[in-house]
Amino acid sequence: MHGAMDAAELSAFLDREFPQVSGDFAIERLTADGIVMRLKVGDRHLRPGGTVSGPNIFALADVAVYLAILARIGPVALAVTTGGGIDFLRKPEAGRDLIGEARILKLGRVLAVGDVLIRSEGREEPVARANMTYSIPPKR
Repeated sequence: MHGAMDAAELSAFLDREFPQVSGDFAIERLTADGIVMRLKVGDRHLRPGGTVSGPNIFALADVAVYLAILARIGPVALAVTTGGGIDFLRKPEAGRDLIGEARILKLGRVLAVGDVLIRSEGREEPVARANMTYSIPPKR
């Protein structure tokens, strides 16, 4: 594989490869088995009623698992999501960023599987739980 990436390298990669969304996310820290990411919630992330929209919650899960994989295999831009599921457990608390804690459960040559617990910042109860599967392109 290409080699591990640290938080600064992951942030630079996100800015370079995904500038359309990179400003929405921040890496809080890398962990032994994954990453902790923040969705910087703004008005554009809200749906009527003032809660964070489902697609934005899913995006946090997707980006978190993607970067957790890249932290281990290096800058493979063409790793792609092949499957994902999410359970919305409770309404996110208004006015708080969302924090996603992703774990890599399996990292193989071709597939990677991870899960994410998403909470409103400062709260213990999760607002969502997601599972994601990624396809890793073959080395050339």
